[in-house]
Amino acid sequence: MECKVIDGKAVAADIRAQVAKRVEALKAKGVMPALSVILVGDNPASVSYVTGKQKALAEAGMVDKSIHLPESTSERELLDLIAKLNADPSVHGILVQLPLPKHINEEKVTLAIDPKKDVDGFHPVNMGNLLIGRKGFLPCTPHGVLILLERAGVQTNGARVAVIGRSNIVGKPMALLLSRKEYNSTVTLCHTGTKDLAAITREADIIIAAAGRPNTVTADMVKEGAVVIDVGVNRVPDASKKSGFRLAGDVDYEAIKEKASVITPVPGGVGPMTIALLMQNTIEAAENFAAENAYAQKAPQA
Repeated sequence: MECKVIDGKAVAADIRAQVAKRVEALKAKGVMPALSVILVGDNPASVSYVTGKQKALAEAGMVDKSIHLPESTSERELLDLIAKLNADPSVHGILVQLPLPKHINEEKVTLAIDPKKDVDGFHPVNMGNLLIGRKGFLPCTPHGVLILLERAGVQTNGARVAVIGRSNIVGKPMALLLSRKEYNSTVTLCHTGTKDLAAITREADIIIAAAGRPNTVTADMVKEGAVVIDVGVNRVPDASKKSGFRLAGDVDYEAIKEKASVITPVPGGVGPMTIALLMQNTIEAAENFAAENAYAQKAPQA
């Protein structure tokens, strides 16, 4: 059995091309889709992620209203900035790059963003919509995983899924999405308190690893023909690399590829999908804004 390696770059490029067309259509109506990415401090990984998002904005033809603040920025200053962006009709999406400096409360910051501009999909309103199946912004990485499964022709209906990791960013929303009727999977959410993880993963038709630790899933933990989606991005020391490290996922890719029917590589798998779905959420936010304004203009005056 030959393992199918999902090309996340190709799928992401397709989504970004579709977004670019929607951007042009909206510009023709006089709306310039814009995203404000706020970076506090100079964390190297965060700077790299923000640069990637800015590049994607340029490619899509969207307006980049990114703001880089010093590490010393106070929580109050950041909250005031978010309030200003919430009220700015020229800004359609707001994303605060995590992690934040320790003196700033991440929960307060997440709550401060207008749910209509929360293109990360982390605000409790959007998380609540996800839970009960209402329309809203979905967290980018879990949504990206779903699209990769669909594009690869993976059957989720009735599938047993092991999601490893219970973060609010990936694990929890991933488990909730797959348990929705349209995906209809039976999901086990595994975490650091899970006893005998291997017993659970060996029964799974689909394994989604988002633990943030290399080699969390090894070949002996995977049954023949399983689908393995690796969300992990870990920097592993590697003297042969100019940077001094290489990127590795959460699964033993080379060994598991011999048993799995479908697998995602790291890099080049789930990673590119996250930014692509961020672009999709941003154009959707701008389209929502345009539709609301059109309705307001047409609505009869009291």
